[in-house]
Amino acid sequence: MFAGMNDTARDFLTRLLETPSPSGFEAPGQRVWADYVRPIADTFESDSYGNAFAALNSPGAPKILIAGHADELGFMVGYINDDGFIYFKGIGGVDPALIRGQRVIVHGRGGPVQGVTGQLAIHLQKADDRKKVPDIEDMVIDIGARSRKEAEEVVGVGDAVTYAAGVHPLLGDRIAARGCDNRIGTWAAAEALRRIAARREDLQAGVVAASTIQEENGLYGATMAAYRVRPDVAIVIDVTHSTDTPQASKPKHGDIRLGKGPVLSVGSSNHPVVNQRLLAVAQKAGIPLQTEINPRRTGTDADAIFLQRGGIPTISIGLPNRYMHSPVEVIQLSDLDAIAELLAAFALDVKSGEMFRVEI
Repeated sequence: MFAGMNDTARDFLTRLLETPSPSGFEAPGQRVWADYVRPIADTFESDSYGNAFAALNSPGAPKILIAGHADELGFMVGYINDDGFIYFKGIGGVDPALIRGQRVIVHGRGGPVQGVTGQLAIHLQKADDRKKVPDIEDMVIDIGARSRKEAEEVVGVGDAVTYAAGVHPLLGDRIAARGCDNRIGTWAAAEALRRIAARREDLQAGVVAASTIQEENGLYGATMAAYRVRPDVAIVIDVTHSTDTPQASKPKHGDIRLGKGPVLSVGSSNHPVVNQRLLAVAQKAGIPLQTEINPRRTGTDADAIFLQRGGIPTISIGLPNRYMHSPVEVIQLSDLDAIAELLAAFALDVKSGEMFRVEI
């Protein structure tokens, strides 16, 4: 089911996907990531906000940063009414149309509390209301409490909330899961580090794998990480839209498909010299690549990293993802495995002292 991944890497991916880590509440997922990379890395560090860093061959130059963001979308408890119903606000770009009728988990101070996002029965709705999506402030979570007092015994204002969806195998090597955006990025960074470490006698560059926080809120962790690490080149791993569904317009959004390999981003913050080098490495290693254009911005941590320290050569690599920002994001594991292979191949191909510059 998990393509070329070994059992340990498969289990690691599942743990990452099933560990709730909404923006601002990433610590549980970061601990899972840290447990995986600590035995691999020469050094492991974290900062005051919970960004995590694992390094190999720190004296090596150039220094390569491989980064994915740990956070996912979610909600926060904002108010509990007298009858024990919970009102909430979104964390990140949540889609209100997907919220109703879902199983959720409120991450209370005493532990997880099961709940549902209630939906007025269709029999009780007015005809016009059936065609509308309610505003988030008009939706509630029902945990079964009979009063505010009973609800506040287990949850409180400020608690995080996530969808209860786990990992579901589909046909072939495809899965559906909450949080593929972007636990796949942190998985790829860690797994690439493991594959590089297995061939460290060939490694000339220094490599730092990073799992960053709060991308969905504003690329915050990546901004901190780039300033801290001071890399000579950075590769960001995130999801990108797979357009191989009936609803997606290829003329508008490009032709990106599950199973056709990682997606190399062109334009805006993506450095053209790094881009060409990755293409050459992929061709040499027999790794299929797809291409997407981003004329203005990538919408990923690359947009924050490339601006730091006078300009860091940066590239964004995407994993094709259907139904992004939903509880049922669909990916193909062979594409993800290929990203880890590409990252490792690139790091091992870089020569000591090599720099990436646009020559003028």
